[in-house]
This record gives sequence, structure tokens and C-alpha cells, in this order.
Amino acid sequence: MAPAPEALYLPGVLSTEQLHLSAHYMARSQEAEGVIPWFPGGHADVWDHVECAMALTVTGRLVPEHAEAARRAYLWLDGSRHPDGGWYAKYRQGRAVTELREANHAAYPAVGLFHHLLVTGDTAFAERMWPVVESGLEFVLALRGEQGEVLWARSEDGSPGDHALLTVCASVHHALRCGAALGARLGRERPEWSAAADRLAELIQNDEGLFSDRSRFSMDWFYPILGGAVRDEAAKARIAERWDTFVMPGLGVRCVSDQPWVTAAESSELVMALAAMGETETGVRILRDVQHLRDADDGVYWTGYQFAEQVRWPVERSTWTSAAVILAVDALTGTTPGSRVFLHTWEQEPVGV
Repeated sequence: MAPAPEALYLPGVLSTEQLHLSAHYMARSQEAEGVIPWFPGGHADVWDHVECAMALTVTGRLVPEHAEAARRAYLWLDGSRHPDGGWYAKYRQGRAVTELREANHAAYPAVGLFHHLLVTGDTAFAERMWPVVESGLEFVLALRGEQGEVLWARSEDGSPGDHALLTVCASVHHALRCGAALGARLGRERPEWSAAADRLAELIQNDEGLFSDRSRFSMDWFYPILGGAVRDEAAKARIAERWDTFVMPGLGVRCVSDQPWVTAAESSELVMALAAMGETETGVRILRDVQHLRDADDGVYWTGYQFAEQVRWPVERSTWTSAAVILAVDALTGTTPGSRVFLHTWEQEPVGV
């Protein structure tokens, strides 16, 4: 029997049942208040929490309990905000354990809630959650530096960070675009968000020296593409430039260039960037390579693999790693309308299709 049209799968790599099994881990890990920690009993952060909520929204088209878990995850965001904006950098058992607030954490709910609207068509829920998006992005814009870059965090004493990070600004660029698109669909135009995104894209494309040097991290290599700031021929040139530095054939993508360590999440995020470039076959190959990190018993992914020592490291199975794999499959296949969030094609078709 052929799979249902809405079924998520990647032929020859992952079946619908395997992907649903991976998503079950996130739903099982979710705490009573709605927060999704890194692993059962572990800590949580908002960025990875939203990544899990998006993956559950994708599988929730066929698994109602996943859809409900995603809604609960988003609702948790509303009650966990800092009174002055943003979210705490770390939570444990639903409670903040630091006063630090990071820019990319505050921005990412805009991506997740726009994704939720595209997948579900639930405008009422988007309206309900709009204050979460708005407060998060306004917190981010208050962290802008003199040239329009976004400083990485607001410190525990309330002062802004002293530097900007390329990956953070690329993620914020994505969030501002998504927030503006969500606002437009709700009749809440925010041209200042689009203008801020335009400025970030210009800086990312033309002034990389403005950002602190984190070039050893693969995310600084591909996130400008994943976040939509670098596209077309410039994207292809960027990927080609450091491909051999970060991609380990048969294993996946290094997290950092100077360590023998591949991770499933970085591999999956590169796959999403490749999908946005139209490099689907290459993306499928990378995602196939990283399946050695999948636990065959329950479908959960180990975070990474240290290939010099030939051991899985760290010894953890992070929820957000399984989430990234699910989102990568959706980006490669275009199965749900939410894939347009990562393909940057959301203007091409109507909501809810």
C-alpha cells in the first residue's frame, strides 16, 4: 500500500514509522508544564524546545498526540518569559536557572509559530501566540549594535553582550523574516522587522569581520544559508569553500573543524541548507550517512560520534537531534507546508495547503 500523501518519509533512508518513532521520544520527554528538555530529566532551552515543537507539528499531521504536544510546547513559551522580554537561557524542571537571556532563543519562537501556522492553518492559535512572537523579536531588536548587528545576549545584570555572532545573527534574520510574514497573515504588518532583517542580511553577506570569529564551528559555515541571508550562487560558493573541512563522507558533518566529532544535528541542518539551495541529492546522501547515530531499538538519535576514538559522544540522546532529522526530511521532500520555512518559499503558495 502506498503511503498517504501527507506521510513523511525519505525513500531508502527513513520510513514514516521510523520518523514517528523518533518523534515519540520528544513527546515522551515533554514535562507536565509543556517544556521539552534535552533528554528526560535534563535541562531545556527555548531554541531547542522550539525545534522539537516544529518536528512534533510535522508528525502531528498523522499523530494527534504529537500535534497536542506541539501546542503545549508553544503555550509553555507564554508563561516562561522574562518580565522584561526574552527567555532565560536555561531551564530545569520548568524553572529558570540563570538570568542570562540569549538573542537567538528570543527570536526562534517566531520561526516556530509561523511554521505552525503554515502546517496547521490554525489562525486562531497564531493570534493567541502573537504576543510571544512580538515580545521575543522586540527583545532582540533592543540588542542591536551600532551597525544593525544583534548582540548575542543580555547578561545576568541586564547589560547587553559585547559582541555579535554570525550564526546568531543568521538565525535572527530568519526569525525576523518569519515574524514579518506571520504578522502580514494576521493583519499585523511589521515593516521594521523586515528592515532589520534586510540590514542583517547585508552585514552577513558583506561584513563578516564584524562578527566574533567562530569559523571553526560548522554552523558559521552553513547557517547564513539556512537562515536565508545568503542564497543562489553565493550560497553555492560558500558551501564549496569549506565542504572538505566539515563533511566527513560516510559519517556526517563535524561540529567543529579541529575535532574528530560529527553530530546528527549539524548534519541535518546542513541538509536543510542544501535543500534550500536545491541540492536535494547531496542532502539525501548526508542524511543517509548520519543514520549510524540512530538507535535501532527506539528510533532515537545519539547527539554525536567521536570518530578517532570510535565512540558516541556525548553520551546523550538529545531530543533536538531527533527533531532536526525530522525537519531535514521534511525540507528534502516538501511534505508539509512547514518545509517552506526552511526552503524560504513561503510566499509561493497559500497557507494551509
